[in-house]
Amino acid sequence: MAQLNGLIVTEDGDFAEEIARRLRSGATPVRVVDEMGAHGALPDVVVVDIRNVSSSSMSTIEQLRARWATSAIFAVAAGVDANLVIHAMRAGANEFLSWPPTAEMFDEAVRRASARRASTPSTKPEAKTVVFFGAKGGAGTTTLAVNCSVEIARLQKRPTLIVDLKAGLGEVTLFLGVRSRYTMLDALDNMHRLDQEFMKELVVKHKTGLEILAGSDLFDRPGPSDTHALEEVFRLLGHQYEYIIIDAGAQMNPCVVTALYTADTVCLVGNPDVPSVRNAQRLLDRIGQIGASGDRVRVLLNRAAEPFPIPPQQIESALGHPIYQTFLSDYKTVSTALNSGVPLSLAGNSELASQFDTFARRILDPSAPIAEAPAKRSPLGIQRLASMW
Repeated sequence: MAQLNGLIVTEDGDFAEEIARRLRSGATPVRVVDEMGAHGALPDVVVVDIRNVSSSSMSTIEQLRARWATSAIFAVAAGVDANLVIHAMRAGANEFLSWPPTAEMFDEAVRRASARRASTPSTKPEAKTVVFFGAKGGAGTTTLAVNCSVEIARLQKRPTLIVDLKAGLGEVTLFLGVRSRYTMLDALDNMHRLDQEFMKELVVKHKTGLEILAGSDLFDRPGPSDTHALEEVFRLLGHQYEYIIIDAGAQMNPCVVTALYTADTVCLVGNPDVPSVRNAQRLLDRIGQIGASGDRVRVLLNRAAEPFPIPPQQIESALGHPIYQTFLSDYKTVSTALNSGVPLSLAGNSELASQFDTFARRILDPSAPIAEAPAKRSPLGIQRLASMW
């Protein structure tokens, strides 16, 4: 699913905040941009506030239509009036909504806009962004992100990038056995130079063809003040790559929230233990609260080996969310690959490497069937888990 760009035209801050929340919270991801920040990017959805009807309201829609012929324009009025609907449509609006629009009507309008954009001829596919986020530190988030990236680059042979979003302790380049002269901070601190040629200088290429934007070496950056610049970096990368994988670590912060809004798929990584399940439940709630659609979340169970401390079926019941895929526990194979800087798929045949191959194919083809998680009962795990809620 390609992310849409959304532009809000209003002088009312409350209106802009509510529409931005609705754009970001739908099943179809929409990045909110402004005219200055878009840097020429075509807005796919333009929401126009015409609640205070005047001659300039229709003029605004006409100007927007003349400027962006293929954009979907939503006119939002104080109420439904037949004459107003006709005037708005004649001016160039595609959708007419009364304030406040119901969630169902608004989401359906966004879906139509997405279908409209998909049917518009394009010379370049839009990027698909996958964010890996850990339910707790040490869950194996970077291991899964790195190996998934390598497999996608190997299978697809299309421009693929992994972004290390963690501050201070990013390990993506270490896992891949490469060194980088530049980091994410070089992009964030040079927004005035930010273009495709400049970005090409900042990444380092792995022998598999996977490109890497290394993590910051500062513990306090990227931080809250970097979120706007980070969103622009993601937007620019979306025009250069077909697949973007983001290792977001295990700390919920403003930069991670920016990545979650950008994501087509959020992979929540946990282990079959009580801390992971507790944190995963809280994170799923938080993802819903910030307005990033839960439909994009895929729960991954790492280090899943029998006998399970907590059975997968019990974890699914506690989370209210299915487990998308499990990865077995193989400390020796993983530690050998990590210490050598060689991804699992290149280190020789192993069951874990085969699981990464299967997972990457499912990312590339979401219609692939979901394998059922094994279910071995563990009364102790069930009893302790049940006592938490």
